[in-house]
Amino acid sequence: MTDHLPARLGLSQQFDCSYLTDRQEQLLVILEPSCYSSEKFEALLALGFRRSGDQIYRPHCPVCSACKSVRVLAQQFSPTKSQKRKLNKAKNQFTVTYSQQERLEYYPLYSKYITQRHQEGSMYPPEQSQYQSFLFCQWLPITFIELWHQEKLIAVAVTDCMNNAISAIYTFFDPDFEHFSLGTLMILEQIKFAQLHNKDFVYLGYQIDECAKMRYKTQFLPAQNRVADEWLTI
Repeated sequence: MTDHLPARLGLSQQFDCSYLTDRQEQLLVILEPSCYSSEKFEALLALGFRRSGDQIYRPHCPVCSACKSVRVLAQQFSPTKSQKRKLNKAKNQFTVTYSQQERLEYYPLYSKYITQRHQEGSMYPPEQSQYQSFLFCQWLPITFIELWHQEKLIAVAVTDCMNNAISAIYTFFDPDFEHFSLGTLMILEQIKFAQLHNKDFVYLGYQIDECAKMRYKTQFLPAQNRVADEWLTI
């Protein structure tokens, strides 16, 4: 499994790319039921796959290879000066908690985030059914890393947990607090979570150099990109 793909795979139809407007996107989808476990999924992450809802996939576009899986080497990570400034700005402002269960506060926060921050995206307008099918999973443990301002929930990082790695699925937050760089803060909290639980990697999804909003993932170093079936140091 770590060296080759499972036998049962599917290929989606082509559709408009969510990140590069002049491209078409196509996905390779895992169809083998035995792959849908924490152990097998961790091996598939190392092959460049990712989860959306209950489905495991990776880009398989006919004329584009812009998407590169990126993973942070968690135990070697140290924040940059800029990241330390963000941490210091947020210090004493927020409380971090972990949950294995969804809270009623999640969807209203998600809806506010999508409505105010991503009106141009495919998830707008937000819908409860889409939120559920995108973020949640029946076959894998999920940890919700929460950021609270007093009694107010202001950010949630949906995080998949495996034996030796975690995978950052999606973060949503209250736009009223965006001046605290909450996107960066929540990745730093995921790395901290990985360090505390002796995980080797934090998978951040796909880096797309040609898409400005997807370049931030290279700011967390040391890290690796998967290029031509190899993990290379960024």
